[in-house]
Amino acid sequence: AFASRGAALNDRAGGNAGVLEGRVAVVTGASRGIGAAVAEAFAAAGAHVYAVARGRAALEALAERIGASCGTATMAPLDLADGRAVDRLGGAVAERHGSLDILVGNAAFLGALSPVGHIRPHDWERVIDIGLSGNWRLLRAFDALLRRSDAGRVVFVTAGVARRPRAYWGAYAAAKAGLETLARVYAEEVRKTPIRVNLLDPGIVRTAMRARAMPGEDPANLPPPHAVAQTFLALAAPSCDRHGEVVKARPVTATA
Repeated sequence: AFASRGAALNDRAGGNAGVLEGRVAVVTGASRGIGAAVAEAFAAAGAHVYAVARGRAALEALAERIGASCGTATMAPLDLADGRAVDRLGGAVAERHGSLDILVGNAAFLGALSPVGHIRPHDWERVIDIGLSGNWRLLRAFDALLRRSDAGRVVFVTAGVARRPRAYWGAYAAAKAGLETLARVYAEEVRKTPIRVNLLDPGIVRTAMRARAMPGEDPANLPPPHAVAQTFLALAAPSCDRHGEVVKARPVTATA
């Protein structure tokens, strides 16, 4: 169920061309928003990207964009709540490449914003299953492959509510707080290896999730997802020496 599309790199990668040349990356939540922007940026920088998301149609559109102008990618339509599907992806990467260089855990589920006492069990479980347990499934599937890389890089996408809770954001905040703890535990486990693990807080970015959570905002006043891709590239690069940190993205807009 993993379909590949590809084309030669071109000048669209700009100053990042070749930064990730020959690297293999898995990016989750890649059907839209930040995940799609990161997948495109990584491909433009030379990586072969495994784009993971539930939406097959959106992944096909991403594949067309990457194949037409950036680089190579493999579309992996799956649900991170499905442990067997995640394991199959790990097996596919192992068989084809033998190792994994970059893992970006971006997928999340906002769920209903309501008082803690009113959250329905199904909503709570779905938010935690995607935002926290889904990232554990990824580490379970890719830990051995990351350890085979000469410079394994793991970037988990967090949010300010993990450290500054907001009323009615109970499930999402709990998932992100748990993710931060999971990331720090894994960072300690791999401290003596070439793997570097960090959390990235993208801040306020124009995404569909943001629009649903903050309906009063004007999206035109927010930076687009591709504006934070540079920070992801910096943390994914073999030269990155940061480890066990929460890094705030610095939006960068394209200039003529």
